Amino acid sequence: MRRGWRRALIGIGAGLIIIAAGTAGYVWHLYGSVKETADQIYEPIQPTVYVSKDPEVTPKPQQAVQALIEKRHPFTVLVMGVDERENDKGRSDTLIVLAVNPEKKSILMFNIPRDTRTEIIGHGTTDKINHAYAFGGVTMAKNTVEHFLDYPMDYYIRINMEGFARLIDILGGVEVDNPFSFFYEDHQFDKGMLKLNGELALKYSRMRYEDPRGDLGRNFRQREILMEVMKSSLQFSNITQIQKILKELGSSVKTNIKFDEMKTFMSDYREDLGSIETVEISGSGSTINQVWYLMVNKEERERIHELLKEQMDIDQTAS
Repeated sequence: MRRGWRRALIGIGAGLIIIAAGTAGYVWHLYGSVKETADQIYEPIQPTVYVSKDPEVTPKPQQAVQALIEKRHPFTVLVMGVDERENDKGRSDTLIVLAVNPEKKSILMFNIPRDTRTEIIGHGTTDKINHAYAFGGVTMAKNTVEHFLDYPMDYYIRINMEGFARLIDILGGVEVDNPFSFFYEDHQFDKGMLKLNGELALKYSRMRYEDPRGDLGRNFRQREILMEVMKSSLQFSNITQIQKILKELGSSVKTNIKFDEMKTFMSDYREDLGSIETVEISGSGSTINQVWYLMVNKEERERIHELLKEQMDIDQTAS
């Protein structure tokens, strides 16, 4: 399972479109289709440079990030699972941060709980962090996460969750190990190993009120589903199905990672990342104006900031 985690996370951080090819041979066999999909999903956002209050964190413009990638420097990725609706931009139902350091051969990974109360940067309000995307799209969501963590996000990947469900169906479903039985949205999820199609996988990943760990439990199930999708994608060798996967990714994923950077990740980073550390953000529940929030205090935010800074330590990776 640990190997599956590693390959899954490389797939997320290195570019979701290339994993569908499974092996390097298939990647190059489908080079034209892969590049076409990469161009289709590429979506740059308003260039902003986050300046941390921590003087030890160096601000980096995007062109500097791209240059450092070629020197195998660490980088951060904000993965957003977006629940989009008709005539509605939707909300970022899932927020996952990856901090990738090739010299340390490690990745730091954590969810930001969707109900976390924080300042929404550029909107002038304090609200649930997942509302930032609804108010101002990827740019506002990224800016808000950077402010919350006091740390810059180099890249983003936005995944439409309905498209993610279709991708699961193309792959033939996913297997999960459910720790306890529960009933959610007209379906009984029994304890133990389950084979889920796309629709049921989304339901499985979204339940939280019957989970004794609440949002933390849901975050774990979201990561479990994502891992299984990446692992299944890497094992695919059917050309027809790979083409379907590329098509689905093209319509369901957006990122500011360029095709050349994806190739760099796959060729230079993939084999060096052997350790995955997952952490959780802790907080306490509070109801304000009849709305429930997760309150994350200053000490906890500083703890996560320090973990990020330690993971991304430039002194150990400068070249």
